[in-house]
Amino acid sequence: MTEFTELMASMTTDGDTCSATATEDWLQGRTMYGGLSAALCLESAARQLSDLPPLRSAQFSFIGPAADTVMIRPTALRRGKSTVFVGVDLFSETGFATRATLCYGAARSSAVDYGSLPAPKVPEPDVCPAFFRKIPGLNFIQHFDGRFAGGNPPFSESETPAFVLWLRHRDPAQPASVAALVALTDAPPPAALVKFDKPSGPISTMTWGIDLLTDNIETRDGWWLLETRAERIHDGYSSQATTLWNADRQPILVCRQNVAVFM
Repeated sequence: MTEFTELMASMTTDGDTCSATATEDWLQGRTMYGGLSAALCLESAARQLSDLPPLRSAQFSFIGPAADTVMIRPTALRRGKSTVFVGVDLFSETGFATRATLCYGAARSSAVDYGSLPAPKVPEPDVCPAFFRKIPGLNFIQHFDGRFAGGNPPFSESETPAFVLWLRHRDPAQPASVAALVALTDAPPPAALVKFDKPSGPISTMTWGIDLLTDNIETRDGWWLLETRAERIHDGYSSQATTLWNADRQPILVCRQNVAVFM
């Protein structure tokens, strides 16, 4: 296997374009899974553009498949006094694959400090059962350790399509960069699968929007707590909301996905 840190380190740069090759163990079917495409967009921006403040928000559109060697081209769209907007295009041999818009922003002093994202009360990861299992075609999941902490598992036909997981990279380096965190957040299956009785068709994320709630990307023992919920499943698409906390139950990011469900 190619570990996540090894794959990021193998990225090369030629002028304004980066390139990377996803090995077979990072594929979902015939394409690399969306979380890796997003991570490569973030890594390329960090390499090509200097003096970026912390990432605050990111939007990804997964337009087509990405396999083998991909080319990633980040462009600074605008630099302000405290924010930088970056556009990133990722191409593969078959054409356009991913478009990202990234918003970076320096911290500012404020008279208001408010939060309302309490973590679910769940057991610690060492007492929770394993979540991921080998599934033909989903090669990438072997890179992640997941523990089922609450809610309803996929294909249980339960009333509420939501579940809670502990997640971490199996990479011994326990990467804690924003790119690594984004890759990890996309590892679980969509919560919409809770409503089905068995896998009977492909699933594909169409768009993904992420808001970073802090620039302190740290946790204990590599573990992160994720809760995801399908809010609407209709006409073959699902709208999904996800929140991620660190091991101390501090909120780190929130995101929304629009997922095509071919079932």
